[in-house]
Amino acid sequence: MDEQLRKTMHGAYRFVVEVDGERYGAFTECTLPVIEWEVEEVKEGGLNSFVHQLPGRRKRASLTLKNGVGTSALLEWYVETMDESFSRRSVTITLLNVEREPVMTWSMLDALPVKWTGPQLKSDENGVAIQTLEFVFGDMMVEEG
Repeated sequence: MDEQLRKTMHGAYRFVVEVDGERYGAFTECTLPVIEWEVEEVKEGGLNSFVHQLPGRRKRASLTLKNGVGTSALLEWYVETMDESFSRRSVTITLLNVEREPVMTWSMLDALPVKWTGPQLKSDENGVAIQTLEFVFGDMMVEEG
């Protein structure tokens, strides 16, 4: 049973981030979007024990990446958006197995950086300065393998 779990479960620490097909540096954390739909409730007269639940629009979803502060093309992309020269790009996250083969790929199309959070600087800690970038996107595709 233990061996079966090892074959089907993969470590969350092996992942690659690509923007428009180009690999970007090391990331300490990647929070994939939560895909959620609005639900419209319709109450039917005379039927008090049941409520129809109809799917509506997809709610806003975002992707969050964290990495160490340094020279970063992703930060440059965000600075461009502050100058109102918006350029949407494709962001792809690939989860790798122990042999560094792709297990699952999430592709966010028409991504746009919308939030940058600077590091928490503390003189009494010995940690890495981490910045956070948040992206919104148009469509998302998920592929296995």
